[in-house]
Amino acid sequence: MAAKSKLKKHSRIRLIIQACFAALSNGYIKGFANGQIFEGSSKFICVPGMNCYSCPGALGACPIGSLQATLNAREYKISMYVVGLLVIFGTFLGRFVCGFLCPFGLIQDLLFKISFVKKIRRLPGEKGLRWLRFLFLGVFVILLPMFVIDITGLGEPWFCKWICPVGTLEGGIPLVLLNNAMRGAAGFIFRWKLAILLVTILSSIIIYRPFCRYICPLGAIYGIFNKISFYRFKIDSEKCTKCGACQKICKLDVPVWQNPNSMDCIRCGDCKAACPHGAIKFP
Repeated sequence: MAAKSKLKKHSRIRLIIQACFAALSNGYIKGFANGQIFEGSSKFICVPGMNCYSCPGALGACPIGSLQATLNAREYKISMYVVGLLVIFGTFLGRFVCGFLCPFGLIQDLLFKISFVKKIRRLPGEKGLRWLRFLFLGVFVILLPMFVIDITGLGEPWFCKWICPVGTLEGGIPLVLLNNAMRGAAGFIFRWKLAILLVTILSSIIIYRPFCRYICPLGAIYGIFNKISFYRFKIDSEKCTKCGACQKICKLDVPVWQNPNSMDCIRCGDCKAACPHGAIKFP
């Protein structure tokens, strides 16, 4: 009972932190009222999580969008500022960003709370599917923006334009609803991305964080840092009985007792709160 109470309290605190950070990242209320994107100086600063630059309330920029914007620009090719921020976020936090500071992670968490006949813990070929996010990172975020260019020498933000459901939900839909000019310009690409968003929303009700598991290139980057970040887990071998309670409570089905710093772990902390022996610790 003590473990359940501790887990419930932890989940409540995490939800509050997620909600506060989402509100802080999208605090430009006027943008939602007039359907205009905030263009202040803070827009040059990347927030840690996936939060679309085009969201009317966004006060900062998305790291993945910023990375593509510099990779497809003639004057940059690579921005040490964006890469440096990703390294800093990854080194200090790893995928703690995914578990606590990502607005789209919060949306998926809330969707998963919706009751359904049966939740799916893992899909067939789960291990292979989880590597897809690295494919999206390498191909759509890095290679295509760098090497597929038009006659002016510029590329496109391929991931943002063709795939990202975050941009559709936070930026595309609000702007189309609030801005007449944007509504008139909406065409095939918008409808295509609406379909991707719909699939993401429906699957998020059944599968815990499908976007984070299989698609998110930002999560792929932070996952690389999980083993070396300052915020990482350690198993106390003297206390751990290998009971498997940590893996059972983990919605991503990570065997924490075996691999506490897995690239798949979003550092939500449920395993630590649920461990009956207090064997999961920070260094």
